[in-house]
Parts: sequence; structure tokens; C-alpha cells
Amino acid sequence: MVVHPAEPFTPLAHGIGSQHDLPISPFYAFAGAFAALFVSFLALGLLWSTSRFRGEDSGLALPVALQRVADAPPTRTILRALGLAAALLVLLHLLLGPDDPAHNPAPGAVYVLLWVGLVPASLLLGPVWRLLNPLRTLHRLLARSLRRPRTGNHPLPARLGLWPAAAGLLGFTWLELVSPDPASTTTLLIALAAYATAQLLLAARYGESWFADGDAFEAYSALLARLSPLGRRGDGRLVLRNPFHGLDATPERPGLVATVCVLLGSTAYDGFSDNPSWINTLQTSPLGRTPTATLGLLGSVALVATLYCLCAAATRLVSGPHPGPLTAFAHSLVPIALGYLFAHYFSLLVVEGPRTVSMALGTDNAPEPAPPLGPGGLAALQVIAVVTGHVLGVVAAHDRSVRLFPPAKAVAGQLPLLTLMIIYTIGGLSLLLN
Repeated sequence: MVVHPAEPFTPLAHGIGSQHDLPISPFYAFAGAFAALFVSFLALGLLWSTSRFRGEDSGLALPVALQRVADAPPTRTILRALGLAAALLVLLHLLLGPDDPAHNPAPGAVYVLLWVGLVPASLLLGPVWRLLNPLRTLHRLLARSLRRPRTGNHPLPARLGLWPAAAGLLGFTWLELVSPDPASTTTLLIALAAYATAQLLLAARYGESWFADGDAFEAYSALLARLSPLGRRGDGRLVLRNPFHGLDATPERPGLVATVCVLLGSTAYDGFSDNPSWINTLQTSPLGRTPTATLGLLGSVALVATLYCLCAAATRLVSGPHPGPLTAFAHSLVPIALGYLFAHYFSLLVVEGPRTVSMALGTDNAPEPAPPLGPGGLAALQVIAVVTGHVLGVVAAHDRSVRLFPPAKAVAGQLPLLTLMIIYTIGGLSLLLN
């Protein structure tokens, strides 16, 4: 279903439309979720007494010839050129195309192919946006033409960490889920121009390393790629690995918790934004639709962050002091975020993605692509994605707990985390089954 911007008081979920799938039985969904969480928690407590994940030291090295091809300058140049060409094509459609998401592929390219498509691309291939990022390529071209070093003139402050990426992700989700006309070509042009200008100016000051932490989409792709079977060892070798090893290697940096909470909170708000009671609140609020929706988005992110901070404090109280319990378990939220993203956006990607590509190729009169699964199958897939993400989070948290805390306190210290997982599960499934 494509919701057009002209419809009054209608929240534009996903920027260009919303996919509604029929629910399955709430009883079986919640029963299965709780059973999976409790069984996995008990099994880990009984059978998993020492840490098994080795971070960047793990992985089966791929053939040297394959790594040479992947790291070859022509390969990387081709990927950068493709990313830049795609960005220019989107810009042309925004400038010259109709202001109608049903006939202009640019909104779908931004909100579906980029935002949603980066999820499976990063999960399967690693941090792909690092090579495709057109802003990184533009920075290189500008630095070369102006004969300036790509490294910039000022060191990047370590205290910034991922905070700029968290702010960028919050801004993008606001544009997608809250702004009055997110699919408008004018809105997208202004937002993309402002974002590109800010990124290029900051890269000119701090150098190319800015994009890894400051560009919202690079940080988003790199965070999801922690669960990719493809990765790099500490020595730079391209390897096949257990995704848990890559997840365990997630750096504990400032802004990591904020970044993951933005992903979780914005996805939760996206699921709640279609609720009739919330739509009625938006229509009747004396503040107006946009301020009320903004408060709703910020409230969702704040709620997720508050629950996690309370969990971290309880973990410190149960297991004893630790230098940084707030970030120590933040990596366990990544598979939960991935499960939510997959559950909420899978049907949107497989339906709107091909339609966007068809419009870009000039065949927008092609038949509407049908969902790959029936409503019941899609609903079951959504529940499985949410539950699987939480189970993977329990496993990641348990391994970190037995590494950080004494054996007598390791399992007890996970009870706050298990409680947090249950709360997130209840919230996630409630939004799906509403």
C-alpha cells in the first residue's frame, strides 16, 4: 500500500508507504518467545561456563587470490564509481522527475534500497557502504583536485565516538517517519544537500576517517556487518567466521549504546505509528502532528535507552563493579536490532524494492510485484526474526558475562539482561501483532 503525501493527517511509515501483514495467534507467539528465551538462558547457564568468542582473532582465512581481487585498486575504484553513479542518478530524478513517489524512483531508492537494502547487504557482504559511499568518494576527488591531504588538518576527538552517527541516524529516521512530507522531492533535496554539505565540511577538517564514525550510513552498515560471516581478522586477512566472533569484536566506544538505541527505538516507533490510537493522538494533539510525532519518536528512543541503562545498573549491583557495564553488553543489542529491522522492513523491501528498480529502468508500468509469502507466512517470519534476534542477544550477553564476572556471579548477573530481553520481546511482538 502506497500512502500518498496529499492524504491529510496520515503518517508516512517508511517514508513512502507501509506494509501491513495479518497477525498470527498472540498466545503461540508469546509462548514460543518466552520458551525460547528461558530455555536458551538455562542451557547457557548449565553448559557454557567459559567465554568461547575470540573477536578479531578468529576466522578461516579465504584464498589469497580472492583477497587480492577484493583488495585490488581496480575493484575498489569500480565500487566507488558505482556508488557515485547511483547517487547522481538519484539526484537527477529528484531534480527532473515528478514530485510523486508512485512515478519517481528517488524516494524508494533512499528509503527502501539504501535504508532497508543495507541490512541484507551488510549482513551478507560486510560493511559495503564503506566502499559505495558517494560522499567518501567525493571527498577523495575534492582533496585530489584541491591538492589537499585526505587525512585533514585536525585529529578526530576520541570522545566523539559514534555520537555523530547516532545523531545522523536519529535525523534520518525523523525525516522518514515524522517529517510532514518525506517523499517530496523538495524535502529530500534539502535534506540530502544539507547532510552532504555537513559531511564533506567535517571530512575536510578531520580527514577521511570521519566517515567511519560520523557518517550515519557507514556506521549503520558497519554495525550490522558485525554479524556477517565475512570479516577481517586483526591481521587484515579476509576470513569466514562465526558471526558471534565478529559481534564480540564490536568496539566499546562512546555513542555505541546511543546508536543501537536509536535503531531499536525508531523501529519501535515505526511499528507503533500505524496504531489507530496513535493516529488519533496525532490528529487531535494541540501541538500539531509534527511536534507530537517528534516527541513520540524521541520518547521511543529514550524508553529503549532508559531500560538498557537500568539493566546495566542492575548488572553492576548484582555482579559487582566493572569499568564500563553500560557499553560492555551493548553489542548484545545488535542482533535484536537486526531482528526488528528484518521483521518490520522485509515485506517492504521485497515489494517496493523491485518496483523502485522498475521505475528507475523506465518500466514503472510493470505489474505490481506480489509478496513472496502469504500474510500468515510473513507474520510467522516476523515473529521468528524478533525471537531469533533476542536469543542471539542472550547468547552474546552470556559469553561476555562469563568473561567479565566471577563464575559465581556470571549467571546471576545476567538476570537483569534476561529481564530486559523479555521486556523488549513483549514490546516487539506486541507491535507486530497489534
